[in-house]
Amino acid sequence: MSNIVAIVGRPNVGKSTFFNKLVGERQAIVDASSGVTRDRHYGSSDWNGIVFSVIDTGGYMKNSDDIFEKEIQQQVQLAMDEADVVLFMVDVMEGLTSMDHDVADVLRRSKKQVILVANKADTNARANLSAEFYALGLGDIFAISSITGAGTGDLLDAVVSGFAKIEEEEEIELPKIAVIGRPNVGKSSLVNALLGTERNIVTPVAGTTRDSIYTNFKGYGFDFMLVDTAGLRKKGKVSENIEFYSVMRSIRAIENSDVCILLIDATTGFESQDINILHLVERNHKGVVILVNKWDLLDKETNTHVFYEKAIKEKMAPFTDVPIIFTSVIHKQRIHKALEAAITVYKNRTRRIPTAKLNEVFLPMLADNPPPMTKGKEVKIKYVTQLPLHFPAFVFFCNLPQYVKDPYKRYIENRLRELYDFTGVPVEIYFRKK
Repeated sequence: MSNIVAIVGRPNVGKSTFFNKLVGERQAIVDASSGVTRDRHYGSSDWNGIVFSVIDTGGYMKNSDDIFEKEIQQQVQLAMDEADVVLFMVDVMEGLTSMDHDVADVLRRSKKQVILVANKADTNARANLSAEFYALGLGDIFAISSITGAGTGDLLDAVVSGFAKIEEEEEIELPKIAVIGRPNVGKSSLVNALLGTERNIVTPVAGTTRDSIYTNFKGYGFDFMLVDTAGLRKKGKVSENIEFYSVMRSIRAIENSDVCILLIDATTGFESQDINILHLVERNHKGVVILVNKWDLLDKETNTHVFYEKAIKEKMAPFTDVPIIFTSVIHKQRIHKALEAAITVYKNRTRRIPTAKLNEVFLPMLADNPPPMTKGKEVKIKYVTQLPLHFPAFVFFCNLPQYVKDPYKRYIENRLRELYDFTGVPVEIYFRKK
């Protein structure tokens, strides 16, 4: 469980700039027009060795004069619900506004620690202007400059001082499976179908982060932790702050899982957002099973599923070694087959190949089919071993690693998949100098 800091405030006070300063990279797009933070972010930061998560809520504005009631109130309320510390940012250059008063009214009723941050205080004269914000009744004011970093040290000291001590939690040994996908593809129906079957043996268990709740599913030969998740939506459709938190929880659910069951809608096909979600799973080195839901709604011929699966794999390339199961969640068709596939993928992801066995099998094979020569240089692979990670990763030691290209890496990955069955699991291949 990690501590969470949320940055709230009206548009254009510098929240995204400060967020970028905290997480150490330009993740959020910064522009001098309101509503530019459509691509909401969370990131990780640390101060004096204390790690915490940062939420950049952004100042999202729709074409509405009544922005506070509809948008900022949601933003502030959700930040208060999610965060351990709320940073309320105001602008010393524009001074105290009615919208600042509105935000402060909500924050004063919060039981969370609220820190008032007066931004754009680039000079002492500007810092002195922050005194008017004492009228908000939120205590001490930290005058900072998001751009230069001035004053942020004292602010961060105050931030981390309010954190509860994080105790190490027991690692959950059971497979952690997340149900993910776009909204309205049937995730809730699948979870309800699973949990509704054996409710008397389902126990809620607190997760390792505040954003994921694990539910222990036992029954029909299965025993795993189900990771609750909200829907992932296209960035352009993240139009309300509540959607931002749904996306954040979904990303966290992927991060906190071992295997993801990715639901897609058979009636709409494998869309770009489905591909984006798959890439997110792949980048996080998680196992994946694709579940094509609403299969009962399609008019089918003898080989419809064969053509459908081929179309999906063409869009997935080059990572195509993934189980694809056709289902109707509401009719509970092949739900248990999906769970069986997820557990198999979990076992594939945790498979360890002894180094001696790897070298015995691979060195003769690679000697017979070495990497193509580059610039007249011959690449000689001397040794291979699997890295001690939570996902399959292999290092091939050779004389000229810089000359090994992606097609050859894919050749090796395909051989690994054929020999040892890593279906449903991204495999990393590294070449290093011996």
